[in-house]
Amino acid sequence: MSAIDVLLGGVEAGAVPADVFSQDAILDATVPNWRFTTVGATAIRAELSRWYADAGSFDELHRTPLADGELVEFTLTWEEHGVAHMCHQAHILRLRDGRVASDTAFCGGRWPAPLIAEMRSARGETPGGIEATSRTGGTK
Repeated sequence: MSAIDVLLGGVEAGAVPADVFSQDAILDATVPNWRFTTVGATAIRAELSRWYADAGSFDELHRTPLADGELVEFTLTWEEHGVAHMCHQAHILRLRDGRVASDTAFCGGRWPAPLIAEMRSARGETPGGIEATSRTGGTK
């Protein structure tokens, strides 16, 4: 099992694993209206633990192999304080010595259920709860 497999398992479990990042790893994150960099395994784990604090499930998961890692795109759903949420992210994960050495992350934001319903309606879809979202594509 690769460090990326372990990391993705931790994202779904709501518990980012401790030993997946190299000590000098870099997180280059683009989030709504902001971009920042975090350096070091401990700091990256702390940041991603805030992003993935609750157990969830991948509604979509696409993994594309790269020469030194993977491009991972996913839609994750979870419940936070009784409210369903969703996010859509892409991560360019580079490995070195079996650990994640860099994560270039692109996040569209955290969307609560009312915003998800509004987005679905704007696309002409029948508004509904996150639980109505189908699981599609990719491999785990």
